[in-house]
Parts: sequence; structure tokens; C-alpha cells
Amino acid sequence: MSTNMNVDDISARPGPDELVPSRYALKIGEIDVLVVSDGILPIPAPTIAYNVDPAVRTAWLEDEFLSPETLEWPLNVAVVRSGDQTILVDAGLGADPELHLPRAGQLIHRLTAAGIDLASVTDVVLTHMHMDHIGGLLIDGVKERLNPHLRIHVAAAEIKFWESPDFSRVSMPQGFPDALRRAAKRFVNEYRSQLRPFEDEHEVAPGVVVRRTGGHTPGHSVVRLASGGDRLTFAGDLVFQVGFDHPDWHNGFEHDPEEAARVRVSLMRELAANREPLVATHLPFPSVCHVAVDGDAFRCVPAVWDY
Repeated sequence: MSTNMNVDDISARPGPDELVPSRYALKIGEIDVLVVSDGILPIPAPTIAYNVDPAVRTAWLEDEFLSPETLEWPLNVAVVRSGDQTILVDAGLGADPELHLPRAGQLIHRLTAAGIDLASVTDVVLTHMHMDHIGGLLIDGVKERLNPHLRIHVAAAEIKFWESPDFSRVSMPQGFPDALRRAAKRFVNEYRSQLRPFEDEHEVAPGVVVRRTGGHTPGHSVVRLASGGDRLTFAGDLVFQVGFDHPDWHNGFEHDPEEAARVRVSLMRELAANREPLVATHLPFPSVCHVAVDGDAFRCVPAVWDY
């Protein structure tokens, strides 16, 4: 199977062990994009909004036909092909970090099923260094399969933050802070020579720009794609499912929740105004959607699947 990503390769049928597709291909001008599901993260439902009355949160969850106890949190990654560069945007969870998350960590074998050889990846862009965005590169044997000249782009502020991370304003489930610290420390130790830090904005490939937003973490970044008049934003963890109806609700994984809310509102206002589609890590797969203004909040308009 070809290791060069194109629409013919990446739109192949799912393997026999998958009853539904776990990848979705689209084109942004001359740029190929593949959204890949890394699986599902079950998290306690209060994590999505810890700064509101529990009854209000429960009412929203029930209105959305979601469990008020446990959320099935999607985990999406993107592969971008621009010119002769193949770019992995985030890397999924990897091996279960002793937190009982066995349904995630599917990225590596799903890339293989899509005909994408790890050695063909020229660049990795990290929206931030939480373990569900870097863990796929920490799976045993993966580093040896990667291109030895691989470039890993991450905001300098993100690397600095994880030298001594501040968890004083988060509201994470038990065990997660320690697991996040361990993963980030190990990642920097193993990939230090391949890190390519940037300050505020960096063009990774033609039409592929990574831009630091802060908020969720100090170095959190989004990836903006532009080609032939088409545009797409990969928003990482700036936008969660609840963030359309209630952009001011604080997610427990946000290290600066007020700044995360401010950046979230600013980005969604921009996307609503310019009608640019959005992909985000934890929106329901494949998460391709538009943002519409709805009073003081927003509305998610899912894109029609192109079969």
C-alpha cells in the first residue's frame, strides 16, 4: 500500500475489525486533510463544567442525551499533506497510562490501516503537551519507526510550562495530574533534539500555520490551513462540545480557565464571521463543523459527510 497520503489512499474502507470508519478525508484547496479517531476517553461528566450549579450542568447533559455521570469524550487527530510534507497534528493517547482508558490509543494502527507509514511523516505539530496529544509518540517501538529527521513543532511557552507545571486552577479526575506530568517529562526527554519551538506563530508548510493561543495551557496552539480560497482550523482543546452553548463554562483540564474562555469566544466569533470550518480534538468524530452565532452563545452546525 502506498505510504504517500492522497484521497484514494485515505478513503479506503475500514478494516474487518471496524464496523464504522475511523478516518475521514477532505481537501482544503491543494492540502489533503485526514481526521483520524484515536478512540474514546471516558471522563467524569462534572469535568466539562465545574464552575456551574450541578443541576444546571446535569440539565444541559440530559438535553444533549448525554450521561450526567460519565462522558464518552472523542479524541481526534489530524494528518495534513501540503506539498512534499506530511504533518501529524497531535498524536493521541498512546498506551493506557494506568487510568483505565483502554478505548483510546488507536492512532498508530489506524494510520497503518490508512496506508500512512510513520517514516513518511516529516513534521508533528502539537497543540499542547497533555498526554492525550503526545502519547502516541511514546508507545514502545514508535520512535524507531519515525523519520530520523522528524521535526516536532510546539510553542516555546508550552515546553517552559511543563518544566514546573501549575495545576492549581484545574479540576481534573484523580490521577490525571501526575500522569500528565510524567508523560510531558518523558516526551521532552525522548524527543528534545527534534523539538522545534516557536514563539507565537510558525509556518510549518505552505498554507499550514500553527499559532499560539494560550488559555487551555500557556502554549496551547491552533493550526490554521489555507489553500485556494479554502480554510480550516484545527482548534485542539479550545472548543469542547459544551463550549458552543456555554463558552464561559470552565473545563477541568484548563490551566487558565478565564483565559481559555476568552480565547474560545474570540476564535468562535472569528469562525462564525468568516464561515471557516472547524475541527477540534474532543468534538464528536469527525468533528468537521461550522460555527454560527446564537444570541450570546454559538451553535455547532455539523458538515455534511462527503461520501
